[in-house]
Amino acid sequence: MIDSTTNLKIVRASAWYDLIVTAGFMTPWTAALVLSVLSAVSVQLGLERGFPAMDATQMMLANLLGSVVVVWSLWRVRHASRQVGYYDVGARVLFAVWQVYAVSQGASYLILLFTAMEVVFGIAQVLPVRSRCDTA
Repeated sequence: MIDSTTNLKIVRASAWYDLIVTAGFMTPWTAALVLSVLSAVSVQLGLERGFPAMDATQMMLANLLGSVVVVWSLWRVRHASRQVGYYDVGARVLFAVWQVYAVSQGASYLILLFTAMEVVFGIAQVLPVRSRCDTA
């Protein structure tokens, strides 16, 4: 069990992580840079699957995703609560499922590092919280 203060710190930490990881996807220029870095890392690690260039529609969808996640992250930093953490867990489950699906369909194995973070923050945000009565 964790205390409520620790829970709020976890909710905020997950928000900061998301903000850092997804901010680069907000614009076509930064998203192209992020994808080229990920592709280079994939090559350096000797992974057989890279990150192909995106067409205009794919880039727009990546930019929309980046924008929405950044706004959601800022909301969680400013308004962290147990309930907000639960909503975030729902989003993390969906992200993890679609990331695993993408890898199963040929996407880069590097994505699984992000999936691991989804799972870690998802579990951390649903840990039981000790009520004030439990501390006596």
